[in-house]
Amino acid sequence: MKAGIICIGDELLIGQTVNTNAAWIGQEFGKFGISVYKSTTIRDVKEDIVQTVDEYLNEADLIIVTGGLGPTNDDITKETLTEYFGTTLALNDQVLHRVKSFFELRGKKMLDSNIQQAMLPKDAIILENLHGTASGMWFEKNGKILVSLPGVPYEMEALISMEVLPRVKATFGIESNYHQTLMLQGIGESYLAELIIDWENRIYKNGLHLAYLPSSGLIKLRLSSENGVEDSAKIESYFNEIRRDLPQFAYGMNEESIFEVVGELLKSSHKTLGTIESCTGGGIANSFIAKSGSSAFFNGGLITYSNELKQKLAKVSKDTLDKFGAVSEEVAIEMAIGGQKELDVDYAIAVTGIAGPEGGTEKKPVGTVWIAVATPEGVFTKHYLFGEHRGRNIEKTQLYAANLLRKLILGIAENENN
Repeated sequence: MKAGIICIGDELLIGQTVNTNAAWIGQEFGKFGISVYKSTTIRDVKEDIVQTVDEYLNEADLIIVTGGLGPTNDDITKETLTEYFGTTLALNDQVLHRVKSFFELRGKKMLDSNIQQAMLPKDAIILENLHGTASGMWFEKNGKILVSLPGVPYEMEALISMEVLPRVKATFGIESNYHQTLMLQGIGESYLAELIIDWENRIYKNGLHLAYLPSSGLIKLRLSSENGVEDSAKIESYFNEIRRDLPQFAYGMNEESIFEVVGELLKSSHKTLGTIESCTGGGIANSFIAKSGSSAFFNGGLITYSNELKQKLAKVSKDTLDKFGAVSEEVAIEMAIGGQKELDVDYAIAVTGIAGPEGGTEKKPVGTVWIAVATPEGVFTKHYLFGEHRGRNIEKTQLYAANLLRKLILGIAENENN
């Protein structure tokens, strides 16, 4: 089946709010073999809504509309769609009771504008929103379905999962596609494609679908099958080949964070970790403690952005700083060794670099990063030259540092012993 997405809101068009809804819906629908052929963002203006809905109803089986359902006067999507589908608004007592309870539970006064949230089209199926006051609305016309949902992401996502997808599956008789995703870190998309070209050809001959999903520092390989879970063993077997042949890159499955993977390795081996960070400003530590239970392996971190704090907290020698500069292998090594001792940990990750966009030189351009990991066996280092974008440099440093530690724990690190 063919689906389209219409996102309504001036805040999306001017970039005040990032439109994550379309991406989430596309990913979720893909799991069920629903093809999203187009996504459009428009103003909450009657003419724009009518024109876009006309276009989509001519082309798609299912249209998802998000946004424009708030209680304020500038939200006119509900009124416009009610008129478009030839029905009228009426007070929905069940929704009114839910809206009243919503405010009572929070100790807030319900305004007249909030009562208007219970005025809903008589000839639409009303979808109960358990997380907000704007209900979802399911319209049908000439065998086509249009679903209007609130734009607040967590409200929209809950309605899609609990209300929309079950109804769509019942209406169109769709079955879930089966797919699994292998997570890789530290390899470029084109280089990976070249390494696995024979593997990829076998994938297609076996009737599976492969997608490369690259992002900064990561690649996701998604294998999917229209036969459902009966192909699960086949997909697992193919991914096992990648894990066997490329263990330095393949670290996890299905959106699994590399920091969670490393954390579990540390916990299972009863080892502890500390971080000594310069260019990442505490980002590595923050990534490791994002999941509950990190206190079982993470002792603490030092943010040594200045040379003074590198000396004071990580015990880096002033002579080393003067001779080699803050962004150097020698300083990274001393940061890791000093941090390992000061934090009393088994493993210590140290990073120092030039995130940019300023501060680079001919010998040390923006994007230069040194990563050092102190282990019970010694110190291992790695040098990178990432690029000119500050945010991506910081993000990549964090990911590459975590993966270097993973490889060291598993005994698959490169020859970087100092």
